[in-house]
Amino acid sequence: MIYLYVLVMALTTYLVRMLPLTVFRGRLNNRFIRSFLAYVPITCLAVMIFPSIIYSTAHIISGVMALIVAITVSFKSKSLVLVAISASVTVYLVELLLKII
Repeated sequence: MIYLYVLVMALTTYLVRMLPLTVFRGRLNNRFIRSFLAYVPITCLAVMIFPSIIYSTAHIISGVMALIVAITVSFKSKSLVLVAISASVTVYLVELLLKII
């Protein structure tokens, strides 16, 4: 039975990847569709990461604070290392503060 499941998933994955290649043979000229398709990977990544950012800490408050700091630092510096370090330090400090309170 496991082989049937693997076969169905393989066919599903194949169809999802090959169907757009067979339907859209030429270059897409519609600016709206091209713009929409350009943002799909970014949106999917954000939807997968967002809950992990908030719920991966002991308190939701520290996750939200780290998210706010990470967004602010990313707009200011554009450095991924600096964003990660500042978010981690924020989580540590907020968790420490919540333990004291």
